[in-house]
Order: sequence, then C-alpha cells, then structure tokens
Amino acid sequence: MNDNLINENEVKPITLVSVVNFFWRWRKVFIISASIAAVMAIVMTHPAITKPKYKAQHIFYPTKNNSISNALLTELNQRQQDPLEFGEEIEAEKALQIIQSGTLIGRLVKNFNLMEHYGIDPKKEKFPKYALDNKMKENFSFERTRYLSIKVEVLDEDPKMAAALANGIALLYDSIKTEVQNQVAKPALDIVGRALAEKRSKIQKIKDDLRELGTRGITNYEEQSRALAEEIYKAQSSGKTGQLQQLLTEQKALVASGGDFIALNELIKLEEEKESNLITQFEKRQVDVGERLSHKFTVEEATVPEIKFWPKRSFIFIISVLGTIIATAVVLVCFELFWKK
Repeated sequence: MNDNLINENEVKPITLVSVVNFFWRWRKVFIISASIAAVMAIVMTHPAITKPKYKAQHIFYPTKNNSISNALLTELNQRQQDPLEFGEEIEAEKALQIIQSGTLIGRLVKNFNLMEHYGIDPKKEKFPKYALDNKMKENFSFERTRYLSIKVEVLDEDPKMAAALANGIALLYDSIKTEVQNQVAKPALDIVGRALAEKRSKIQKIKDDLRELGTRGITNYEEQSRALAEEIYKAQSSGKTGQLQQLLTEQKALVASGGDFIALNELIKLEEEKESNLITQFEKRQVDVGERLSHKFTVEEATVPEIKFWPKRSFIFIISVLGTIIATAVVLVCFELFWKK
C-alpha cells in the first residue's frame, strides 16, 4: 500500500511530507478525538462540577529576639542582638517547625472548625483525621523563601476563608512562640524570686546582728576605737588611773566584738550588691513574662483574592487537546506499523 508509512520490503525515512500525509489520512479521527477532549475539558472545569479555589498568601520574617528584657532593657553595647533585626536561616527553620507542629494545626482546626468546613463528618467518616490531614496537605503550603522569610499559602473555595486561614496561621505562630518562651520564662521568674527572697532574709539577719551589737554600744568600730585610744592616751598623760582602768575595760569589750562588727559590715555590702543584681534579674524576668513583643515582621498580609487560582480553564483546555492529539497519534502509528502489517 503506497499510503502506508512502512513498506513490506523497506523502512521509509520519516519526512515532513510523510508526517503531513499521516495527519491528513487520519484527520477525521484527530478532529473527533480533539473535539471530545475539548468538550470534556470545558465540562469538567465548569464551576458546577469543579469548584474553583482561591489562593491567599501571608509572608513574614521571624524575629531574632527570644527575650524582651535582653533586647530592650540591656545597654546597647552589651546587647547580643538588635530586636528590630530580621531573622536568619536558623530562625526561619524554627518558624517552620512551629507552623507545622501539631499544636498549631490543632488550634487552627478548632478555631476555624475545619472538619465542618471541609465536609468531614467524624461519625460517618471511617478515618476523619486522615481525611482532614489529606485536605490540609492539598490546601496548605508552608515554605522558606530564598530571602529567609516564611511564605504561607492557603487554597480554599471561599476567598474570605482563604485569607482568614493564612492570617490566622501567622497569628497562631506568634502566640505559640510566646507560649514556648513562657515555658522557660515563668519558672525562671519563680527561681529568681525565691533567690531574691532568700537574699533579703539573709541581709535582714545581718542587720539584726548589727543591731544587737549596737545595743552593746558598738555602732562604729573604727570611730569608737579611735576615740577610746585618744581618751586612754589623755588619761595616761594626766595620771588619771581610775579613768584609765575604765577606758581599758571599755576598749577590751570593744575589741571583743569589733571583729564581728567589721565582718558583718563587709558581709552586708557583698550581700546587698548581690541583692541589687537579683533585683535587676527579677525585673527583667517580670518583663519577659508580663510583656508581649511580636515574633514576626509581616511583609505581606493575606487579602481576599478576587481571581480564582484553580482550575485554569484555558490551561487545562490546551493540555487536554494536545495530550489527546499526541495519544491518538501514538495509537495510530502503532496501528499502521504493527496491526496493518
């Protein structure tokens, strides 16, 4: 047969003419198959059959600060980081870990009632959590951009819901990051508070001991010792023996308790210095527990999308028609090469 692409005795080379002749011979088949594919693509992408989905995205940079007090209440030359500085790679990885955690996903499901939103009935569905997990994998995307920011993308049939979910994830990240830090900040506040209370109790005991020495007449050992030495010298010079004996007795009593007075004075200075450091730490820990500082810099907040993201009808139409033509051509080539042979 002259029209075949293959001869019984020899294989003809494929040329443009032979390709054109092939398509022309089977033009009716190609037209019918392409028309069917086009109609199917139009029908299947109709909103009544395939509901359109809208995409919303929220982009933010995680911050580097983990302690509000260290970031704001420390001298500039002692700060390890700037509270207004964008996060680095490790901060982006930590942010992704929190966003993908079961804690955040669970709160998102609860806050937005995603079981009902996706039409999953726990009573009728055999594996409701598995079905919900598949829906979330299909509609949620979290990634670190090349600029070390975090991009949250949400697909949903309701454009308002898509924007609310994207922004809700960012808000949940902020609150959960604060809770994670408070897991350390609150016990730290309690520890510093107890240490401060013990230190104040110790200082009070030292003050009580000094007060007891004061009742014995020892209020300033150095001054009193100097004054007694002068009086003893005068008594010795004037030959007042009675007065001299009395002064010597007072000096012995002063010397007996003088060492305690000096030791207590030095000790109270050291303890009050430690107390001052503990007060500073306590105030910082109070700030860490009581105050809030955002853990993200929002670059792009999710807004309600106006144009659907999926399905792209023109794209699906073209791909369907081209795919059908290629598949039809392969089948027809096989038919001519093998079946008719």
